Amino acid sequence: MANYKFNEDVVLEKIKKYVDKTYEQHYGKSKFQTTEFVFDAGHGEGFCIGNIIKYAQRYGKKGGKNEMDLYKVIHYTIFLLGELEKESEWTIDNIYVAHAKAYHIWLPFAKTLER
Repeated sequence: MANYKFNEDVVLEKIKKYVDKTYEQHYGKSKFQTTEFVFDAGHGEGFCIGNIIKYAQRYGKKGGKNEMDLYKVIHYTIFLLGELEKESEWTIDNIYVAHAKAYHIWLPFAKTLER
């Protein structure tokens, strides 16, 4: 097993519990989730990215360092990753390339948050 330096194993378990709980709440009560309709209409990526930005910017401002904001960022990211999984053959090499591209997009945005 990996020697995690940042409690990744603990955090991943918490994320899974958070996602599971959303399916027990109002998100999972209907036959379809609202997010499914948004993706079906072709707006899923923008919807998720908008929510990722919303909750990332809110973290530390509304209710202090509210970890629920971070769980929501991760959950919307999981939605996007799940859609990518459906659309393409992801390999670990593709993930590293995508990460590098995302970092170069995120870095200038992150610097604007510091202001």
